[in-house]
Amino acid sequence: MGSSRALVFLVVMFAYLNFPLLVNGVVYSVGESTGWTTIGHYNYAKWASNQTFKVGDTIRFVYSPQHHNVMQVTSSDYESCNAMTPLATYTTGNDSIPITKEGHHYFICGIPGHCIVGQKVDIQVSNSSTSGGAMTPTMSPNSTSPSKTISSASKFSSKDLILLVVGLVVPTILLI
Repeated sequence: MGSSRALVFLVVMFAYLNFPLLVNGVVYSVGESTGWTTIGHYNYAKWASNQTFKVGDTIRFVYSPQHHNVMQVTSSDYESCNAMTPLATYTTGNDSIPITKEGHHYFICGIPGHCIVGQKVDIQVSNSSTSGGAMTPTMSPNSTSPSKTISSASKFSSKDLILLVVGLVVPTILLI
C-alpha cells in the first residue's frame, strides 16, 4: 500500500513539474545567437520565414538596451519604419513577448536609422502547423496585440516526449 502511494505521489509531482513543458509554446530568440542588432546586417525577414510561429509561442529579443529597443508597430509603421506611434515599447535588453493571437506581429527598433537598415521583423502567427514566417503585409490583416523564455528556438521534441515517458515508467518499475 505504501509503494502505491509513493508511486502516485511521484507521478503527480513529475506531471506537475513537467506540465509547463507540455502546455507552453516554443520560445524563439529573434536573430538566434546574433540577437537584435544592426551589426552584421542580420536578415530578420529570412530568419522569420524559416520559423513556424503559433499562438502560445514566445518571441524573445536579446539586445544591448543602450543601443537598441523593440517597438511593436502597425503594418504601415513597419513598412515606413515609423517609430512615433508604437503599440508597445520594450527596453530591458531581454524582452519576451508571448504571442496571444494569430496574424502579423510587427516589430522594429525605434532608434533612428536602425529600422531602415533592416532591424525589423514581421512575425506571422498561425494556429495551424502549416504556417510559415514572414509574408508580405498585404496578405493578412494587421495584428496589434503586444504581449516568456527558454532558449533560441527550443522546441518540445520527440526526444523530450521520450524523456517524459521514461521519467514516468522508470519510477513505476522501481516501486513495483
